[in-house]
Amino acid sequence: MEFPAEKREAAPFDRELDAKGMYCPLPILKTKKALFEMDSGQVLRVLATDPGTAGDFEAFARQTGNALISSFKNDDGVFVFHFRRK
Repeated sequence: MEFPAEKREAAPFDRELDAKGMYCPLPILKTKKALFEMDSGQVLRVLATDPGTAGDFEAFARQTGNALISSFKNDDGVFVFHFRRK
């Protein structure tokens, strides 16, 4: 999956996870733990640099039922994902 760099307005989120510099499976494991600690309906923003996270997070959302509500690559080359806790 290729992500074009996009400018996005700051979307509201309840918690942020910095997974920059981490590689599979750490971003998924840390995201799973963070979402588990959150209340239903809250939004987690994840920052990542591993290009593999795009596909991994899509599969993670399908398997767990947590909604991947947005994903993009910012101007700094960082992948930004927003999950809504189920």
